[in-house]
Amino acid sequence: MDKYIDEFLNYLEYQKNYSLHTIKNYKDDLIIFENFLDIKKIDDLNDVTYDIVRSYLKYLNDLKYKAKSVARILSSLRGFFKYLDQHNIVKDNPMVLIATPKIEKKLPKYLEYNEVEKLLNTPNLKTDIGVRDYVILEILYSTGIRVSELVNIKVKDIDMSAKEIRILGKGNKERIVLFGKVLKEKLELYFANTYPKLNINNSPYLLVNKHGNKINDREIRTIVDDNMKIAGINKKISPHTLRHTFATHMLNGGADIKTVSELLGHESLSTTTIYTHLSNEQLKKVYLSAHPRARR
Repeated sequence: MDKYIDEFLNYLEYQKNYSLHTIKNYKDDLIIFENFLDIKKIDDLNDVTYDIVRSYLKYLNDLKYKAKSVARILSSLRGFFKYLDQHNIVKDNPMVLIATPKIEKKLPKYLEYNEVEKLLNTPNLKTDIGVRDYVILEILYSTGIRVSELVNIKVKDIDMSAKEIRILGKGNKERIVLFGKVLKEKLELYFANTYPKLNINNSPYLLVNKHGNKINDREIRTIVDDNMKIAGINKKISPHTLRHTFATHMLNGGADIKTVSELLGHESLSTTTIYTHLSNEQLKKVYLSAHPRARR
């Protein structure tokens, strides 16, 4: 099974362009399943049936796995067996009839407008690293792109005159995201003064670390965490929170959900609907504070 796991992970990385973080999750999930098959003394993937997968779900339940974790593991197995089926490695796909457990949807965390202002005013624009960090934070908030998309932006992907960035998203799907005057000014500063100093290795990528190499996801997380602490914002967030913030602020500002969905690069409009709940919460706050009968 190890051979097929490695082939599948290579497929995800080089053909599907999945992030290293996502690939690691797939690998971890498949190793757990492989250990279960070892317990059952199953060494041929063609012997994995619907009943075997069902017994695997019971095994996970006995180990007290949460529904969210089980759902993610099943997603990994679906992708894996779909790959095996498409490449004629297995005769039948045992995942076809397996249902995903229902998960209680939690509203994503986001920053308020004043918190975003605090965060964006934190980097020291008198230093090269500060300018770069500002560009990172501003791009995440202004465009709503994923961190995996951010680190893969190349200089040639940016059209300064049109204020557009070409993004290569999940499944190698391209889309165009927009940015405004504020980010344009900071990008001009970055290209004129900062980038030539930091990019000592002549990297084609927009964002580089202090060694002149392409910046990675973990470094972005550290930059966001550090600036959150300096800004004095006591919320536990990740870079992805800025994506949630972008979507929420767009909807609260009057953008239609289809536009927001396209800018986020969602394959399905239903994925974006979770943000309408956040927008509805904002509507309730405004109503309760503004309507004279609501205040009674």
